[in-house]
Order: sequence, then structure tokens, then C-alpha cells
Amino acid sequence: MQKEEERLGTAPLGRLMVSMALPAVAAQVINVLYNIVDRIYIGHIEGYGELALTGVGITAPILMIISAFSAFAGMGGAPQASIQLGKKNYKKAEKILGNSVALLLLFSMTLTVLFQVIKTPVLYSFGASERTIVYAEQYITIYLIGTIFVQFALGLNTYISGQGNAKVAMLSVLLGAVVNIVLDPLFIFVLHMGVRGAALATVISQALSAAWVVRFLTSEKSVIRIRKEQIRFDKKTVAGIAALGISPFIMQSTESLVMVTLNSGLQRYGGDLYVGTMSIMTSVMQLITIPVQGVSQGVQPIMSYNYGAGNLDRVKAAFLRMTSICLAGTLLFGGLAVLKPEIYVQLFSKNEELIGLTCQYMPVYFLGITIFGIQMGCQATFLALGQAKVSLLIALLRKVVLLVPFAIVFPRFMGVVGVYRAEPAADFTSVTITMILFWITAKKIFRNGSKNDMIK
Repeated sequence: MQKEEERLGTAPLGRLMVSMALPAVAAQVINVLYNIVDRIYIGHIEGYGELALTGVGITAPILMIISAFSAFAGMGGAPQASIQLGKKNYKKAEKILGNSVALLLLFSMTLTVLFQVIKTPVLYSFGASERTIVYAEQYITIYLIGTIFVQFALGLNTYISGQGNAKVAMLSVLLGAVVNIVLDPLFIFVLHMGVRGAALATVISQALSAAWVVRFLTSEKSVIRIRKEQIRFDKKTVAGIAALGISPFIMQSTESLVMVTLNSGLQRYGGDLYVGTMSIMTSVMQLITIPVQGVSQGVQPIMSYNYGAGNLDRVKAAFLRMTSICLAGTLLFGGLAVLKPEIYVQLFSKNEELIGLTCQYMPVYFLGITIFGIQMGCQATFLALGQAKVSLLIALLRKVVLLVPFAIVFPRFMGVVGVYRAEPAADFTSVTITMILFWITAKKIFRNGSKNDMIK
């Protein structure tokens, strides 16, 4: 059982990174298919596809908030568990896992009840109109039933990859995605369930993924296991999870704030069709960044384990290779969105007006994402090494400090195009500041090593 996690510190780095990153990339790509496949099918519903697509796109901030809470518990705990595995402290690693499970259960119950009660006014505030609210409500009402499945599938899967079982983690996502792809057309078109069918397919698929994850983490195949006696709140352990988890939580939850700001601005200065362009662009953004994020998440356990074991040269080498790959990925796929946007856009709609408008503004919106791989590499490294404060600062910087204010101010002077220009302005500024911060703090991080168990 321990052979898998021990290879994080001994296997040749290049082959190890490939073996960890490829399944993580596949898992991330497959995971994003849940929402993207829904949108592709919904956008092609005869007669009202573009309105339904816009309505479902408006629910995205709620979906992001739900996944942000799973990241809080999972990504806040898994890197620390990996560090403990590097120190051979399996009991402490299991304690972290148990506290994450307790947090996910609490989050699931709270979020389900809260959003079911306030969904209608929230969706209107997110940019819904009288024409699109019905589709937004249909989708989110059913999706919320499966909140606990989303929390477990996403939040606990990081504990599988964190012990070196990247392929198992990938298979848990693959199982759900395949089921979702099969059920979507059946429910939407054959059974004529429309938007409700897309949501139901997603819930069933996430339930299967969650079952797979829980079964593995309670089996003898897992180095650390979910144990009943550990599913409780320990103040010190929860504090450690929170200290590191707040960064990925803010990264994902503020994506919700960004979507609300962008959709509201587009509704105000443009209308439903402009909000529809953002629904497509959000999906394309996921297609570009999620594979790159998969690389960083796949390499993260390698850095965490070796940081805990004191192998700092191995950590540095992994960082340099990972960041180079992340930058190459955003340059390639982001550049494609800038130069040939129609390749992406035509996947989501047959409406010529919507396609034309999206292709017009996509090159502007995606210009900054071409270099964003640098920030993703630095952000993942800060998380892997337990540098919570710097990671939190970077998470807040791009979206809260830069993008939201830009998206509010720019359109007042530029009109609707200002909403789209806010994204590259924030990206270029954020990447520059992140590089400076990393250069300043890197020497301190590696000089101190892993002397402290708790987050710096």
C-alpha cells in the first residue's frame, strides 16, 4: 500500500510527473465535461436553445460556490496530508482526512437548504431576465439535490491523488462523466425533459463518482482511510485545513463574484444575447485552464511529499518543469481562442447571431489568458508547500482586487466592450505581480524547508 506514496520521493522525476499529471489532466478535463456537455446539448435544443443556454449559464456562480466549498475542505487538507505522508505520520494524515469529511457533510447540508430557499432572487441578481429565469430555476433546483455528491466527489478525490493514486482519482471522474454523456441526450431529447434532464443526468453522474471515491478511501487499497472515529471536528486540524483551504476557496468562490459582475454588466449594457456570449466564453475558459490546472494538481503531491521529506532540490525541479508546461498550455489553447475563436464557439450554438457576437469579443477576452500558466504554476507551488498567506493574496489579487473593479469601471467609459476588456487587463497585471512575489519569497521558502508542520 505504501509503495505508491513512497515513489513520490524516489521515482525518476520526469516519468513520475507524467504518471501523476496525465491522469490529473484527464480527470480535470473529464470533470469539466459535466457542465460543458450539458451546455452543448442545451444550446442545441430546437426552438429555445439559446435562451436555455443563457439560463443555465446564469446558474454557474452557484455551481462555483458549491465547488469552492469542496475545494476548501479537499485542497485545504490534501496537501497537508501529503506532507504528513512524506514524514511517515499516517495517523495525522488520517486525522486531516476525517476532519475534511466532517466539513464536507456540514457544507452539503447548509448549501442545499440555503440555495433552495434563496435561488430565485439570487438568479435575478446574477443576470437572469423574465425570458431566462425559468430555465435557470429548472436546472438549479434539481442540481442542488446532488450537492452532497459534488462535495464528496470533488473534495475527497484530492486525497486519492495526494497519496500517489492519480489513475484511481481519474477513474472516479471518468465514471461519472461517461454516465453523464450517455444520460444527457436520453433525458433531454428522448424523454423530452429539456433543462431538467441535463440537471438530473449531472446529479446521477456525480453520485456515482462520489460512491467510487468513498469506497476507495474506506478500502485497504488506500494508504490513509476514512475512519468513523475521525469524522469529527478537531479545532487545530480544522484551523490548518482552513488556513490553506481559504486560498482555493477564494479562487473558486470569487469566480462566482466575477460571473455575477460580468453577467450583470453585459445584461445592462448589452442584453440576453451578450449574457449568452459569456456562458460560452466561461465554458471555453474552462476548456483552456482546466487541463493546465490538472498538470499543476498532478504535480502538487510530488512537491508536498518531497517538501515534507526535505528533498528541496526535487521540489525546485518539479516547480520549474510544471510551470513551463502550464505556460505552454495557456499559450497554445489561449492563442487558439484569440486567433480562431470559431473553433470553440461553434460547439455551443447554432444561432448565427450568438456565434458572430461571441467570435467578435472572444479574442479580446482571452488575450491575457495566454500567459496565465505562469500564475497557475506559482499558485500551485504555494499551495503545495503550505504557504497559505501568499496563496491567499494571489487568489484575492486577480479577481477581487483587479477584475471585479475593472469590470464595473471599464464599461462606463467603453460601453459593453469594457466588460470583455476587464479580463485581459486583470490577467496581465496579476501575472506580473505574482512573478515578483514568487521571486521574492522563493528563497525564504526553500531556506526554511519543512521545519514546521503548520501553515506559514
